[in-house]
Amino acid sequence: MRLTLLGTGDARQVPVYGCECVACEAARHDRRLQRRPCSALIECGDQRWLIDSGLPDLCERFAPRSFNGIFQTHYHADHAQGLLHMRWGQGLVIPVHGPVDPEGLADLYKHPGILDFSQPFNGFETRQFGALSTTALPLQHSKPTLGYLLEGEGRLIAYLTDTVGLPPDTLSWLRREPLDVLVLDCSMPPQPQAPRNHNDLNLALQCIEELQPKTAVLTHVGHTLDAWLMEHRGELPANVRVGFDGCVL
Repeated sequence: MRLTLLGTGDARQVPVYGCECVACEAARHDRRLQRRPCSALIECGDQRWLIDSGLPDLCERFAPRSFNGIFQTHYHADHAQGLLHMRWGQGLVIPVHGPVDPEGLADLYKHPGILDFSQPFNGFETRQFGALSTTALPLQHSKPTLGYLLEGEGRLIAYLTDTVGLPPDTLSWLRREPLDVLVLDCSMPPQPQAPRNHNDLNLALQCIEELQPKTAVLTHVGHTLDAWLMEHRGELPANVRVGFDGCVL
């Protein structure tokens, strides 16, 4: 099983338009430091599924029928805007499995085109796609949001982005078996007060301590965290890495 982080940025991405902080300036001079909308590709056996669809160039990146469908975490624009173009394709149907959200994004439900939104996940529901088992895990965010527990080929990966902490039931579910990899939202450096919609580093490390994965990878990273890491990266625990665009797990 292979998970590729296609994008690891927050809604503002890195560099932030007009920002002159050290992280944004570094990213303008080195494309490897840039962060695009948070998304991933999971591959297991003959299955290839996108996790989120916020990249605006999905149609250029992925040829028709080159992936099985999309696991949508939620319908904020930075995680779903790529669907607005992709839906107008022809000659195929793309299943989009995501949370139950009556609002969705813009007019996607009214004009879905080739996208099939007919089978949303319920919380803690498990579906089998060939060799890949996928369980939807409720998260804490400003819209209905799911993380995904991905199991196959002897590996267990949790992909949990756009959350502030973890709901108790989700935490209990994830404690059932040791995780090989935990990919976790961490948008900000340590904050003096608990954040409202995304993990800061304090909350992320607390989640990691509670779950004890073999490896934890931080994603949904904002420019303020990148700037903080330039001075403090060596302070992270040994099993914690910072994700980057194109990172393969």
